[in-house]
Amino acid sequence: MPTLAIVGAGPQMGAAIARVFGSHGYRIALISRNQERLDSLTGVLGEAGLDVASFVADVRDHQALSSALLEAERHFGSIDVLEYSPLPASDYLQPVLETTREQAQAAFEFSVHGPMTAVQTVLPAMRERGTGSLLFISGGSSLVPAGAVAGTSIAMAGEAAYLTMLHQALAPENIHVSHLVVPVKIGPGEALGDPTALAEQLWQLHAARDQFRIVVGA
Repeated sequence: MPTLAIVGAGPQMGAAIARVFGSHGYRIALISRNQERLDSLTGVLGEAGLDVASFVADVRDHQALSSALLEAERHFGSIDVLEYSPLPASDYLQPVLETTREQAQAAFEFSVHGPMTAVQTVLPAMRERGTGSLLFISGGSSLVPAGAVAGTSIAMAGEAAYLTMLHQALAPENIHVSHLVVPVKIGPGEALGDPTALAEQLWQLHAARDQFRIVVGA
């Protein structure tokens, strides 16, 4: 059975992705920094019949993130799909004139260094197998700068550039990179931002392997 690793797993988007991929026979590795919330989500998904295990790591702690992914890989035998979508901290969501260099650096570590660490950890085994998927979700400011959330806008622009180059470099190796951009509020019942609907879109990006980036609502 293939394995999906969700970095930044939470009770809405992460849970929805786990359920959708789990319905297609995937085992689920959950990675998040909050042990209590992670235990709760693992229990809920396990009761729903999913083969799930959890691993604690903060995405800004690059050694911990890499170690968690390697532990998940040892536990399940492989990571066939990586999904990265942790929620940015409120410190990164400040107006441009109030954003400090330190806040911008923290946001960059979160949105660029985190994805790079995750990719560089799981990619060697994917390349050896000759297949894999790297899936990312980010907000609209990754493509259109928003001065009200300057730190994240700066950092996610870097993430979008990194993912574009990653896609170009890995496509010839049958390793698929997808970027789902969600410029709307995410929550149950939202017209465009319902977590289950977004998770289904992410599944289609993975399964069809014919599109790199989709902007929800475009």
